[in-house]
Amino acid sequence: MLESLPKTVRVYEVGPRDGLQNEAAFISTEDKVRLIQALVAAGLNKVEITSFVHPRWIPALADADRVAAAFTSDAQVTYTALVPNERGLQRALDTSMSEIAVFMSASETHNKRNINKTREETYTAFEPVFAACAEQGIAVRAYLSTVWGCPYEGAIDPAESAEITKRLLSMGAYEVSLGDTIGVGNPLQTCRILDAIGGATSLDNIAMHMHDTRGTALANCTVGLEYGVSTFDASVGGLGGCPYAPGASGNLATEDLVNMLHEMGIETGVSLDALVDAGLLAQELLGRPLAGRALKACAAGRDSESTT
Repeated sequence: MLESLPKTVRVYEVGPRDGLQNEAAFISTEDKVRLIQALVAAGLNKVEITSFVHPRWIPALADADRVAAAFTSDAQVTYTALVPNERGLQRALDTSMSEIAVFMSASETHNKRNINKTREETYTAFEPVFAACAEQGIAVRAYLSTVWGCPYEGAIDPAESAEITKRLLSMGAYEVSLGDTIGVGNPLQTCRILDAIGGATSLDNIAMHMHDTRGTALANCTVGLEYGVSTFDASVGGLGGCPYAPGASGNLATEDLVNMLHEMGIETGVSLDALVDAGLLAQELLGRPLAGRALKACAAGRDSESTT
């Protein structure tokens, strides 16, 4: 098993978008920029900084254009943003974004509830977005939600997720990020999902986006590593949550993921110490402790050292 694990892993930071979009209190543009800068300083080279959705739907990201204007991708760091439709894409094109992300659900019901479209209607809506991005030289990542389970339909047939993944890649997505949106996945289920998707397309173009609602995110990521998956999404401090699972801890914490990978001898290019600094900044900006376990442990260790 050990010989088959990736030597390096890319950690795709989604906290500034997927984490902050769930916050009731508005974080100022200046503070969002500070947090993103701290994440980049820690060595994260893929950071999803905002979402170009209408402010009515996500008030917490109403300043998407201003946040995006503060950053320009270069050879070291790629700043990305979620784009829900053509109107959102136009806003992204007015910035210096070199990559955007689109999203849909493996569950037909969740797709309708989340974006008010059937899956077939979603493909149709994606076509001009992919075409415009290809023309502009902008990379497109695709999120596929509810792969491990849906709050309305329950378990999702891995064959359906495999077919959707294959179609998104054929449309032009360079990568599909598979999401356990409500955090119900277990390692055996993850094996079945990756077997199905690996039978339909290469896992080289697959990322995993795990939520830690039931404390199984790292276990599922370990299965992904065994299958050769080498990109994992995470959110600083475990920022974010699931509206369908009250009390859920939300996204996999970036510190937890990086800590585990480093302990396994897998390189990430991320400084855990600097990442903890970013997590502590996030806590300061939000005015409350965050759920990340490694963040708590490392911060407690610092406090202990300062008193000895």
